Amino acid sequence: MSKKKSKPTEDRVIENRKARHDYFITDTLEAGVQLVGTEVKSVRDGKVSIGEGFVRVDDKRLEMYLHGVNIGEYAPGGTRQHAATRVRKLLAHKREIKKLAKATAVKGMTIVPLKLYFKDGFAKVLIGVAQGRAAHDKRDRIAERDAQRSIDRAMSKRM
Repeated sequence: MSKKKSKPTEDRVIENRKARHDYFITDTLEAGVQLVGTEVKSVRDGKVSIGEGFVRVDDKRLEMYLHGVNIGEYAPGGTRQHAATRVRKLLAHKREIKKLAKATAVKGMTIVPLKLYFKDGFAKVLIGVAQGRAAHDKRDRIAERDAQRSIDRAMSKRM
């Protein structure tokens, strides 16, 4: 009896669910993340917190940097550990960076990370241009979602 090798499972996708609650997301972009050493293993293990993260664009050099993302230490890494909350460079085309820089020049707009994942072996982050929501907008959105759930529940009972 031969044993078949199981397919490798998909890598973990780290989501920032709070971002969609706190902000109106107007535009998104997938960018590469420049990781070093043990950061890759920690991200694969899911030891990442992107809830406090944000992106800054350097207009002069046309580069983007990811701030405030905490990638935990990789225990088997020994003494060669990375800094948990260091600033990480994001990789994107110059025209995309210019577009994001223009979008954030408007007052009240910012760039936040939405997801962190691996695609074809490379670390990617989905970033979004966002505008903050007011408290009443958040409450309205929660009420709409609850109403939709109850409608769906009633429809499923009918069928």
